[in-house]
Amino acid sequence: MIAAIFCLGYPGYLAQLKKPFSAMIVVVTKPLPLTEKRLMSRLQPAASASTTAPQSFLQCLGYFLTPQVWKQAQQAVPRRRACRWQNQPLVLVLLCMTWCAGDSLPERFETARAFYVALHQRRRRPGKSFAGFEKALGKVPVALLRAVAAALRRRLAQVFAKRFWVDGFIPLGCDGSRLACPRSQELERRLGLGKKPKRKKRKPKAAPASPPTVPEAGAPGAKSRAPGTPQLWVTAVLHLGLGVLWSWRLGTGNASEREHLRLLVNTLPRGALLVADAGYVGYELLAGLQAAGLAFLVRLSSRAPLYVPDKSTLKHYCEGLVYYWPQQAQNQDRPPLPVRLLRIRGAKADVWLITNVVEQHRLPKRSASKFYRWRWRNEGLFRTYKRTLGKLKLMSRTVAQVHREAEGSLVATQLLLAQGVLALPTATTKGGLPSARKLLLEIRAEIRNVTGMYLGPRQTQTYFQRLAQARWQDRQQRTSKVRRRWPGRQDHKPPGRPQILKMGTILKDKMAKTLASAEACNC
Repeated sequence: MIAAIFCLGYPGYLAQLKKPFSAMIVVVTKPLPLTEKRLMSRLQPAASASTTAPQSFLQCLGYFLTPQVWKQAQQAVPRRRACRWQNQPLVLVLLCMTWCAGDSLPERFETARAFYVALHQRRRRPGKSFAGFEKALGKVPVALLRAVAAALRRRLAQVFAKRFWVDGFIPLGCDGSRLACPRSQELERRLGLGKKPKRKKRKPKAAPASPPTVPEAGAPGAKSRAPGTPQLWVTAVLHLGLGVLWSWRLGTGNASEREHLRLLVNTLPRGALLVADAGYVGYELLAGLQAAGLAFLVRLSSRAPLYVPDKSTLKHYCEGLVYYWPQQAQNQDRPPLPVRLLRIRGAKADVWLITNVVEQHRLPKRSASKFYRWRWRNEGLFRTYKRTLGKLKLMSRTVAQVHREAEGSLVATQLLLAQGVLALPTATTKGGLPSARKLLLEIRAEIRNVTGMYLGPRQTQTYFQRLAQARWQDRQQRTSKVRRRWPGRQDHKPPGRPQILKMGTILKDKMAKTLASAEACNC
């Protein structure tokens, strides 16, 4: 019965496949990518979706990862020859590795594979070793994981169609963050080294009488500063009303988040209101969003030039129609962007916003203030991803594996948050968002219970035999234990030769006296 899990569509779970608003152009700008079909302006719930919500963890997975999702993902990549690791078990184990607890990837792999085997006892079992899993995952193109993410976005739009719209818009927040990577030679060469944060300069002390000599760089006594670690940049778009991850883009540590957002425009549904901070203010990006028929609400800084035609209102002008027209656009004879200026009063400082929704009845000031206050949920998303799921530093050591680990973990984060929102009542704005930490604990409890429930007698009887095989490998070390020199680390100096001194007459007399007194005490 449970062996057929993921074999049928919900409410019968996932399938094992046999086969695999019109845009208002304001100004000529860079062509936006058109690789994904834009969702309809008014999303309708799927006609085939069941009216009853799923009750178990397995049913939740089948509710989101439907047979249609796997079919679209299978069609995005060429067919593979028969092997131990097919696409569906490969993706499912990769997702479960993000949810499982463990200090290393092999440890998480053992738990995730055991969970998958417990659900599919009558199917052909995948490979046992983590090295084989990693090799099979490296052969699968990243397009498979991106196709799963694209199909899952369409499924989320169907499931949460009634909650998608808030005050006439689909509020989406965008922000970026860096992910640390291991210091492998390939990652340092391909991703580059990130910059370390600058330290505050201390006040200079009084100069000593004789200045100390500073050893030159490369000298034995010189201290070499450790360079930054290889980093991966992720730009994520979040549905602010639901708190669910929508889409993302990966790049090197020095990637441009504005360029990432420009490439993510094709994933945004019509009717979206993009909320971002002051780092996304730019003529090319804002003109591209307006040309694509998307609304934006962006915070301003003192560097953004705004113009008003009437000089009489310049002194006390706080809200109304303004023109965003930077100097570079003026030099290129490009027209200004008409936007609406908003001033939100704050306890510490006022917040200045601009939006291309000029009509006040479409986007009142109260709604704009609420949407920008929700933008902080983007920071909560990265806290969930880095701290709760333990992705502050990725564990893979090659470029191919790092990208697959990041793509798979982001899909797992999307599913984690979506399951929590699905269990909430319809009015999510009153009850608040679910706790990602509590959701993760419930998923781990389900994985532990299901894995233990379907372990056969053979696994339980061979426990002591497996303990006897857990030995330290008694072999001769032929290679160095240190793979490469750690940057910035000082070489260890072994202890020197002990001092051997000649004992004088006084010490000889004292030694004889102390030894005699010690013998008398022992008697």
